[in-house]
Amino acid sequence: MPQTIDTNTVKYMAYLVRLGITEEEAQKFSGQFTSIIDYFNMLNEVDTENIPPASETVNAKNILREDVVQPSMSHEEFLNNAPQAERGYVKVPTVLGDE
Repeated sequence: MPQTIDTNTVKYMAYLVRLGITEEEAQKFSGQFTSIIDYFNMLNEVDTENIPPASETVNAKNILREDVVQPSMSHEEFLNNAPQAERGYVKVPTVLGDE
């Protein structure tokens, strides 16, 4: 059963994550999302009846690196990389409001 993600759904998802997109981008993403869903639907048609699940964890073990303190950038260097800074903090647009 084919499913499509229309441009209104794309625009709504963009609104939820506060991402401004154009009509052209919404149309492009609509096609891309629909292609992804079509691919997953195609995978659902594969016969996996006699395929054992790949959840073997008996021999699994974590490979962890040693936690070593290393030099990092200074606060000033960090703020220089921010699009906007004010009084020693990164300034970001308000995302909560009357909407």
